[in-house]
Amino acid sequence: MTARDHDDRDAMSTTDPEAPSDRDAEPTVSDRGRGRAAGDEPAPLRASGGWDRHDAISTTSWQQPPEHLVASMARDVVVDMGWGRVLFGQTFRSASAIVSQLRDEAEGRRDICLYARDPHVLVAKAPQELFVDPSYTYRFWLHRTLPRRDPPRGIVVRSLSTRSDADAVNRIYVRCGMVPAPPEVLWSNQQARHITYLVAEDTSTGELVGTVAGIDHLLAFDDPEGGSSLWTLAVDPGTQVPGVGEALVRALIEHFQTRGRAYLDLSVMHDNEPAIALYEKLGFERVPVFAIKRKNAINERLFVGEQEGLDDLNPYARIIADEALRRGIAVEVLDARAGELRLTHGGRSIVTRESLSELTTAVAMSRCDDKRHTRRILRRAGLPVPAGRDATFDAADHEFLAEVGEVVVKPARGEQGTGITVGVTTDEELDRALALARSYCPDVLIEERVHGQDLRIVVIDGEVVAAAVRQPATVVGTGRHTVRDLVRAQSRRRAAATSGESRIPLDEETVRTVEAAGWSLDDVLPEGERLEVRRTANLHTGGTIHDVTAKLHPDLAAMAVAAAEAIGIPVTGLDLIVESPDRPTGVFIEANERPGLANHEPQPTAERFIDLLFPTTSGLPWGWRPESPPSS
Repeated sequence: MTARDHDDRDAMSTTDPEAPSDRDAEPTVSDRGRGRAAGDEPAPLRASGGWDRHDAISTTSWQQPPEHLVASMARDVVVDMGWGRVLFGQTFRSASAIVSQLRDEAEGRRDICLYARDPHVLVAKAPQELFVDPSYTYRFWLHRTLPRRDPPRGIVVRSLSTRSDADAVNRIYVRCGMVPAPPEVLWSNQQARHITYLVAEDTSTGELVGTVAGIDHLLAFDDPEGGSSLWTLAVDPGTQVPGVGEALVRALIEHFQTRGRAYLDLSVMHDNEPAIALYEKLGFERVPVFAIKRKNAINERLFVGEQEGLDDLNPYARIIADEALRRGIAVEVLDARAGELRLTHGGRSIVTRESLSELTTAVAMSRCDDKRHTRRILRRAGLPVPAGRDATFDAADHEFLAEVGEVVVKPARGEQGTGITVGVTTDEELDRALALARSYCPDVLIEERVHGQDLRIVVIDGEVVAAAVRQPATVVGTGRHTVRDLVRAQSRRRAAATSGESRIPLDEETVRTVEAAGWSLDDVLPEGERLEVRRTANLHTGGTIHDVTAKLHPDLAAMAVAAAEAIGIPVTGLDLIVESPDRPTGVFIEANERPGLANHEPQPTAERFIDLLFPTTSGLPWGWRPESPPSS
């Protein structure tokens, strides 16, 4: 394989998934022109001996074409390619009709409008929804002769001919990172004469390694220019055969030359230099044609621009930045380490630190910051909290322990589980726990330990958005490794899965938890034996989180909303100990003013947070995102 051949193959596998193609779907508005035999051009085209390239329609969008040229052209033509629809802008009588069609884009698809009249004016009619695609349009004039090249060895280019071919084409799309098209749509399109699918078959294996599609504009909508276009050129990135992409392009050019078409257009991303080099080598030239797309999650990188500092954000700030950018909200990273952002949309600008924003008052924040204050507020609101007391570091603390039997000792201020001791049952343990908590904060809270599941409920703007059960860090024995080794290995896995946010510390609390279960760090844990190595389920100390939003009991949801209202906070993560998330009872143990929204995917925590900050962007079409698995 030569270097040139390698570049050509790679260029094809990275061509814009929406680039014009030669065979993909049927006009959904008009059937005019369908069924005409190849070569049966309209009378004006035959009489003149061909279309005059200087009497342009597609390349002079700022000029109204002569009525006699477009009188027979079908109107409002939309071609469904499976991965999305192609809108032929020159067939639409009004910009509003194009906007309406693009708004009807199906979820998970990627529509494109080409040849729109005055594309800048079109985008101005819906600037929050549409954008001009950063791509170039290239045209090959089909009266020209292609530069000679020997056919590539090892492949044959042919038409898509079986349903299994359609399955293989879709697999190639997926392998190339393109939006897939249902195989049944590809097969249905193959039956339409205005769409042509070509495939490249590896002669040694019989597998399909490339595909290209094209649309015949004359058969699709009586195009007075007699044009055609190339779309979805893709080459399997795993193929070892060189020159597959070029062979497909050449074959499509020859196909439309045989039909007597005037030109073949394609769209390619402006920075796809290898593909552009190939097209220019074959004789394609730039034309002033622009593509319009709808702002959605698939197109996000094309319209948000380059953003400095995003890659330095932790997951809790990044999920917010991504959602803001998805909606066209400007994001400025103020301090990546702290997760501080400035979000701006129109005349509104808000500074956030992860899920904490300027909408949370200093009073509300202070109520969450001091766990003693939180308890008092919730208790006055009639909400359940464990029995507890402010530590006085004297005999009264020990009397309370004797009264309730088992306690949790925690600093009055602090986060991420630091300084907390769970399961204190003796006077000696209490003294040590008080000293530890006091080393983090001079004020300490002692609460009765309530056994149950650790439940986090996220409330945003007075609504429950997510609920999850948090489980303490746990290791599973192999029969060969010590507890210490298992903890270190699990800590590495948690750190890798959370970008370093979650680790299991080998500290006194871990030692105490392991010993309380009857083991030591140097014991070999039997195969399959599960051992909790922390008593708190805090994610930063190795805990895991499991979504239970769908089965959260309505009473618990109502309690969480009431708690957020009592504190007066718009965004909070409320921690409860419950018998089960689908049971109605539980007690509040904490309220967090800056809950980690990234921990609750696929629940729409970031979406609801941005809804709160910028309500005018709520429900905009690019808020959709592919479903992702829950975090663990």
